[in-house]
Amino acid sequence: RSANCQVGGFALASIAWILCSISTGLPQWRVWYLNETVFSKPSMAFIGIWRVCVYHQNAKPGHARRCHEYTYHDNFIPLDIRTVEHLLLGSNIFGLIGIVTTIFALRNVYTGSTQKNVTYNPFAISAILNIIASTFVLLAVLCNYFSVIHKAGIAFPSSFHMPLYPPNQRIGIANVVASMAAIMFLGSGIIFFLYTSPLE
Repeated sequence: RSANCQVGGFALASIAWILCSISTGLPQWRVWYLNETVFSKPSMAFIGIWRVCVYHQNAKPGHARRCHEYTYHDNFIPLDIRTVEHLLLGSNIFGLIGIVTTIFALRNVYTGSTQKNVTYNPFAISAILNIIASTFVLLAVLCNYFSVIHKAGIAFPSSFHMPLYPPNQRIGIANVVASMAAIMFLGSGIIFFLYTSPLE
């Protein structure tokens, strides 16, 4: 019973890591609304950290979505997307290590091997790793948010058929998913810090 809250923290951290991984792969970090022409309805583009997907509303069913992958070494990717890439990769790594350390801490608590030293919190490392992951995700969300607010453009290659600046853009659903992950990482870190040994 002494670590029941920490089991909840472990579940929270696991969900946070899954949401963080999902947001990393989603293309909807920014939503661009492209110009309407005489012959076509307005199109929209989803700008992700690994690919851009363009949706044509008047295209044939199989051709409505066209995605262009870009690699880590493409030099047209702006600094803000590079920053988000690094922050999300770091948060995924720290979150995964935090989950592994939480499993070991829970095992030690339930087997009683941590009771020899009551001054040591077996969840301290997990708490620190989850708070670092939360900070990284939050910085990625803020970086993307400020890019949208300042209407930052991207010089895509001509083969992508994308403008430098969209007429309108907004924040996509990936930002919301990542924000939820940041809150859950932070919550699990706080829960782990609040652990007290039954001997205390």
